Order: sequence, then structure tokens, then C-alpha cells
Amino acid sequence: MKTILQKRMNISRKLISKLKLTEQGIMLNGTRVYISVKVKSGDQVEIRMERERSDDILPEPIPFEILFEDEHLLVVNKAAGMIVHPTHGHYTGTLANGVVHYWQAKGELFRFRPVHRLDQETTGVLVVAKNPYVHQHISEQMIAGTVDKRYTALVHGRPELQEGKVDGPIDRSPDNPHLRMVTPDGYPALTLYKLEEVWNGGSRIGLKLESGRTHQIRVHMTYIGCPLIGDKMYRITPDDAAQRERYDQLDARMPRQALHASELSLEHPVTGGRLTFYAPLPEDMAEMQELLRAQYFSE
Repeated sequence: MKTILQKRMNISRKLISKLKLTEQGIMLNGTRVYISVKVKSGDQVEIRMERERSDDILPEPIPFEILFEDEHLLVVNKAAGMIVHPTHGHYTGTLANGVVHYWQAKGELFRFRPVHRLDQETTGVLVVAKNPYVHQHISEQMIAGTVDKRYTALVHGRPELQEGKVDGPIDRSPDNPHLRMVTPDGYPALTLYKLEEVWNGGSRIGLKLESGRTHQIRVHMTYIGCPLIGDKMYRITPDDAAQRERYDQLDARMPRQALHASELSLEHPVTGGRLTFYAPLPEDMAEMQELLRAQYFSE
């Protein structure tokens, strides 16, 4: 049985330990069994997980956009300004508060388990697992690099190449623990990019993450001289007065960093099918894009 659970069903040791303590957690042909029992061809193995709830998260009627939902997953299009999970000083007003309220209103009990995070001001696709089994499987896919995450950014200037990669280790700034920077002693970080549209004032770039460091895209784009429009933390102050004025004008019109998680693809942990989720460009970024197209001649 243990081999079936670990190798065939890909259940982690941690989850198996929880199932062993759960009533009817591990079943063989309808009977609760120990993991030492032998399994033969034709036997039916089932696992049952206890219903969970997020008692430490206050339910709040906060609206959010659902892209997909089934009994295993919830996929949302996160809005700008929304923190994903309660943190010190932010116990309410988060996506978690809204999701827990939504589930309770439907009479469902799940623990809020985001599989990944987005910065407070970054919009787009975000996946929430409804049980530890699903969370474990998607986390393993992310570690294996089979979850395809793609972003859209509006940046100042343009990269030198039409497409390329930024391979720069990232770590905390010694001057400010809230900031990250590219440093030889940092953690490996790789971002792939492709130039999608160019204007005199900036450009739109499609990005794919090959690693998931904090602020990775923001740090890497600044590193190659193309900071995100509206990004107050990682902006560059150009020496050229005209360019500096253009930066200031665009940043003043964009209240946040112009970064959007536009697409995410993964294997469904239960059905095995490949799922791809898309989130359209948010209104503020769409307006900035039109402003660039209208006020700055395209190249």
C-alpha cells in the first residue's frame, strides 16, 4: 500500500502521516487499512481527507473575479492593490478574506491554500488549491518547472534584443531589506522576455519566469535598464533631462507597477488534463498602453 500511495498516487510522506490519523483516511476495497497491507491487481485504493477551514481568516464580502473553479481548484484574476493572504498589519481586506466568505456563503469548507503569490500591486492569474493533495501536486509541478507562468509588462525604454533572457542572481539589498537586487552571491534567477510592441516612450514585453524570486521581473527589468512604468521601488532616474521628464510623466499616470500575470498553464492534479488560464490586460494597463500608442509615435 505504501508504494501505491507514494509512487502511483504521488502522495507526500507528510500527507500520508495525516491520512493515517484520519478516520477512513486510507481505504482498500471500502475498508480502512494500514499502509503495510499488500495490494493486488484489481483492488480499489481510496484516500479521504478531512474537511478543512480557515478559522484564522475573517470572512469578508470582498468581490473578486473567478476564472475557473471545480471541487479541487479555484483560479482567480487578482486585482491591483489586493494582498493575497493576511499578514502582520493586514488582517483584513485580502483575497483570502474574500475567498473564505465566498466559500462559506456556498456552504463549503476549504482552507485557503494559494499555490503561489503575486505582489500586492501585480494583477492576474492566481491559483488556490482546495486541499493539501492538490496543493502538493501543483507545488511539485512548479518545482519541476512544468507550470508555465507568463506575464505582460509595460516598461520604460526597450531591451536591446527582440527577445532574450536575463540570468541574474537575486538577493536582498544590504541597504534596504525590502528591496532585492542582482548580485553574484544571490539566488539563481532566470527570466525570459520577448519584445511585443515598441513606442518612443516605452515598450510592452511578454515574460516567462524560469524561477520565482521575490520581485524577480521588476528587479531584472531594472537591471537591463527597462524599469516597469509606475514602479516606485525599482525606478531609474535617467541623466538625460528629457528622458527623465518622460519617465516622470508616465509614472505619474500609472499608480502601480505595470505588471500583469496574463497566463498560467498546469496539469490538473486529479484529472491529469492540461489547463491554461488567461486574464485580460487590466484597465489601468490597457489605458497606459493606449496613451503610449496615442502620444508617442510607434517605432
